[in-house]
Amino acid sequence: MASQQTQTVLVVEDESSIASFVSLYLKNAGYAVRTAATGSEALTQAARGDTSLIILDLMLPDVDGIEVCRRIRKSSDVPILMLTARDEDVDKIIGLEVGADDYLTKPFNPRELVARVKSILRRATPERRQQESAKLQHGDLRIDAGRREVRVGEDEIQLAPKEFDLLWELLDHKGLVLTRDQLLERVWGYTFAGDTRTVDVHVRQLRRKLGDASPIVTVWGVGYKVAPTRDAA
Repeated sequence: MASQQTQTVLVVEDESSIASFVSLYLKNAGYAVRTAATGSEALTQAARGDTSLIILDLMLPDVDGIEVCRRIRKSSDVPILMLTARDEDVDKIIGLEVGADDYLTKPFNPRELVARVKSILRRATPERRQQESAKLQHGDLRIDAGRREVRVGEDEIQLAPKEFDLLWELLDHKGLVLTRDQLLERVWGYTFAGDTRTVDVHVRQLRRKLGDASPIVTVWGVGYKVAPTRDAA
């Protein structure tokens, strides 16, 4: 498995003081760090294809973080942790819907940021994906962990990394009710300070992309489960 020293984090932040202290903490944790102060520069660096994770500020002087994330997602599934100075749900939700893996609201504890980075990278390594060679099927829905592919019939469905992981987790526990906190821990790798909206957003995205093939059922007041095949529609 690649060591942390070989993993490069791109910090996209126009406030130099924030970029500096984030970079310092990441370097102390053993990561290589590159920085970008604009959305355009971020897109150029991301296109190099050698970045393990991107920390992306929402507010940038040219192309905003939402648009940067959207463009990156057209060609790459590199993990993206979005930073926002606003404590409004709409910013966080939009960020997740365009493909960000997680978000953190400023001001934040740099140790928490490093913990988030470690968690995301641990679950995104190619080695981990290669070890997961299993396949699951639910009606017309087929999911291949090794190829990271989801198909409904003959059609391939494009899912963001965390959407894929969430769908796998639910299908792998078919019939069991998983709480939002359990899903946060299993899919994202930590307890998300009681804010479970991120799970709801990803479930909503899965339902939209899978359409009638979505097997996810809401258990009100508890969490989610996968319905029996005959009830999946």
